[in-house]
Amino acid sequence: MAKLIIPLLLLFLLFVFSPSNAVSYNLVSFGARPDGRADATKPFLRAWASACQSVRPSTIHVPRGRYLMKPAVFRGPCKSRILIKIDGTILAPNNYYAIGNAGNWLLFVQVTGLSVLGGTLDARGAGFWACRNAGRNCPAGARTITFNYANNILISGLTSINSQTTHVVVNRCNNVMVQKVQILAPDQSPNTDGIHVQFSTGVTIRSSGIRTGDDCISIGPGTSNLWIDHIACGPGHGISIGSLGKDLRESGVQNVTVKNAVFTGTDNGVRIKTWARPSSGYVRGVLYENIIMKDVKNPIIIDQRYCPDNQGCSRQ
Repeated sequence: MAKLIIPLLLLFLLFVFSPSNAVSYNLVSFGARPDGRADATKPFLRAWASACQSVRPSTIHVPRGRYLMKPAVFRGPCKSRILIKIDGTILAPNNYYAIGNAGNWLLFVQVTGLSVLGGTLDARGAGFWACRNAGRNCPAGARTITFNYANNILISGLTSINSQTTHVVVNRCNNVMVQKVQILAPDQSPNTDGIHVQFSTGVTIRSSGIRTGDDCISIGPGTSNLWIDHIACGPGHGISIGSLGKDLRESGVQNVTVKNAVFTGTDNGVRIKTWARPSSGYVRGVLYENIIMKDVKNPIIIDQRYCPDNQGCSRQ
């Protein structure tokens, strides 16, 4: 069934965003300059507002060049579908405090029928990691691109570089396709998960390469019907379910498939980690198939006594 849904979704999105059917908004025409220095945040939000109010499907085009963006929230619901076509690079400010206290750099909330195609997101996370590694008083850090309460989302051909924390977050969403993405951060960059999914159903991640300092893909509570295939992971900490069971009342994880994945030089391969505490959480229906491990320290881990700091660990 999943193999049928994927091409049907892609064909539908291609139809609704055909050139004859879509209204186009060029980011430069809203005042953005592709020099990497002028602040493009307000022009991008104005373009989003126009597209969101359009009753016809819309395309926001980000031409070639470098566009400086501060934290931005793109809110729905919108009147029709929106395609963001990125041919350039969206760049975070060099000062890591500029996005570090926001929690999210680029946040999409309550949108339906959004596609993000191509382009590069460069969060310039190195300064933030240096602050963390030095033990200084640092901001909490920002996730690069987050989708909250969103439905029918396509992310294709996107490259994410040097996120402060997690690169891509899918939270409380339905029917999300992530394909042909590249996620890049040094292997020593702290807590830079590639893709994190939680409280979401019907998410597919495929044909992507993830090289980062933490989990390539992390799967949190409330995830169901997650399909992962043709992933190249490494360096990083592998594909991880959890940690789960930290709270007494917690949603479970079920129907997770990981197929045709290659792990190279990772700390872990596939992992399930749960706290040894009373919890309503659970893990069911997990399939790992055709997995190749190359120089992986811990190929398969199922740990039901997860306690990373070894302090106050339950023995239950």
